[in-house]
Amino acid sequence: MSHEHNPQQRTYNPQEPVEAQSVEDLDVAAFRRANDEGFEQVMTDLKNLVSIPGLAWESFDHANLEHSAHAVRDLLVAEGFPSVEIHAADGDSLHPAIIARKPAEPGKPTVLLYAHHDVQPPGDLTAWSSDPFVADERSGRLYGRGAADDKAGIMAHVGAIRVLRKMLGDDHGLGITVFIEGEEEVGSPHFGQFLERHQEKLAADAIVIADSANWEAGAPTLTTGLRGVVGAEVTVRVLDHALHSGGYGGPILDAPTLLARLIASLHDDDGAVAVEGLVHAPEPAIDYPEDRFRADAGLLEGMELAGRGSITSRLWSQPAISVTGIDATRVDVASNTIAPSARAKISLRIAPGQDPQAAADVLTKHLESHAPFGAQVEVGIDEKGPAFSTDTSSDAAQEMLWALSESWQRDALEAGMGGSIPFTAQLREKNPQATILITGVEDPDTRAHGIDESLHIEDFRLAVLAEALWLARRSRARA
Repeated sequence: MSHEHNPQQRTYNPQEPVEAQSVEDLDVAAFRRANDEGFEQVMTDLKNLVSIPGLAWESFDHANLEHSAHAVRDLLVAEGFPSVEIHAADGDSLHPAIIARKPAEPGKPTVLLYAHHDVQPPGDLTAWSSDPFVADERSGRLYGRGAADDKAGIMAHVGAIRVLRKMLGDDHGLGITVFIEGEEEVGSPHFGQFLERHQEKLAADAIVIADSANWEAGAPTLTTGLRGVVGAEVTVRVLDHALHSGGYGGPILDAPTLLARLIASLHDDDGAVAVEGLVHAPEPAIDYPEDRFRADAGLLEGMELAGRGSITSRLWSQPAISVTGIDATRVDVASNTIAPSARAKISLRIAPGQDPQAAADVLTKHLESHAPFGAQVEVGIDEKGPAFSTDTSSDAAQEMLWALSESWQRDALEAGMGGSIPFTAQLREKNPQATILITGVEDPDTRAHGIDESLHIEDFRLAVLAEALWLARRSRARA
């Protein structure tokens, strides 16, 4: 993550509470009471959303995704938006998205509030501590698929709008557009087309993407940088057909062995990425203690960390390469044969400042030039998403940092994240004047996409309050 626009980055200190204050006649204490009074209903609505298995994969029943979209639409209709529409992301029938709009009064800004209602598949149902589609509240957390990613993002927006309406009525003048996507978990393949078709409806002065994480539970965080992503499939071929391993083994190495050697070339002996031409961004100002990182990650005892530099640099500012899938002969059907081919899925995370096409080119060059023993290597690039960084000096960003600090009564952090949200670049392209603010309610224990995904309920409550305060501040601004 680049910090060129963030020289005053602060370090979270839980021992230094922020003194509550009112800004421009905003009574923070009254907003807090209003949020607390409505939070039980917000939780009820969130639990209802979690119960809907809205999966955007073609292998799942899309009727559930439609059900999810209609449930979100009903929530927004109830908040008095004069226009609430469901649109197919592809312009035809797939991946329903919701756009709700309340136009701004003359001279007032418009904000766009983004989240997504589709979720990841639950995986092995028997591995969950409770039914992934029955929200289960225990020990201060809400468990369920989508409880945090990203149905909590939807309800952060809805809950904040409820508080805003309760405190300021419906004549606050702020333009509010809510955009809830339905295909984020499958890579937002139609996002660009959708923006093109609905550009006028989605125009805004500031954009809040509620789909990120706090540094830790109790530490309000504005995500100011994200790594980009390049996805590749690499296939290694050594034979035109399988051979008996006893009759030909020795002079001929099998494709999985050669694929393993090729994959190993992607990192040096320290585990740092060894692909030449990839960018390193400046060192982050925040450190991540190794003992806490190990605990957050669930790293097995004895495992050494890979790479060089600070842990936050390795997470946010440096490239990272992971093998996320391998196709080879399955063990349970294996015979004594030399496999002629093997394939791997490679995920490359790129630092802010790196062009995705340039990264794809150098990754392809590395794989092709490191073909072991003259094996045929074929590389296909199937994903390219740019990195993201934001300037926190804008009024909208400073107001969000204020709102987060007031809500948690702790200084808000400005921090990078190792993940990627490629569509931020498309939003910026269509709204170049807008400040993009990435917020969220996840934390290191959330396990988004994994078994026993969960939401820290207290952080969620404070996130709703923070967004309500920010909306109120924005309603005092001029366009």
